[in-house]
Amino acid sequence: MVQFTISADGSMAVTLDGAPYLPEPFAPALRRESFPAILDTLAARYRTPLRVQVREADGSTFTDIITPPRERPSARPWERPAPEATTRPVAAVPPVLHRVAGAGFVPGEDVGVAIIHAHSDASPDGTVRALLTTEQAAAAVTGEVILLGRVSGTLVVSRLS
Repeated sequence: MVQFTISADGSMAVTLDGAPYLPEPFAPALRRESFPAILDTLAARYRTPLRVQVREADGSTFTDIITPPRERPSARPWERPAPEATTRPVAAVPPVLHRVAGAGFVPGEDVGVAIIHAHSDASPDGTVRALLTTEQAAAAVTGEVILLGRVSGTLVVSRLS
């Protein structure tokens, strides 16, 4: 729990789980303007949702839950750094792709592909096609993938082909 108590002059006292949260040595005192930077720092440090309570000088309070930033996935095999110059070059093997299709979507809408590895756009006739690598398809242990239209709400459960 992070608690911000803001004074009428804009200065701010912050506690983290009841203990004072102080600025770095030689840094300026905490002020209302520090609010976003403090939340970003704490969310990234603890990587867990934070319950935030703000108490204004006029006595009003505000409570919210702040979630940490999403982790970026690790680099895909084809995005990894090149091997050392001392190793022998390896021929690139194109990935095997699995087709998933569905209909009933609004033309051009963003369509979620679950297990969500990617998004695809619906074609002008409302159909959608998504291509999954073998590794992505293997994550769908039932052999089914869900296509979810973000605008239309259309939900299609499709078998991997």
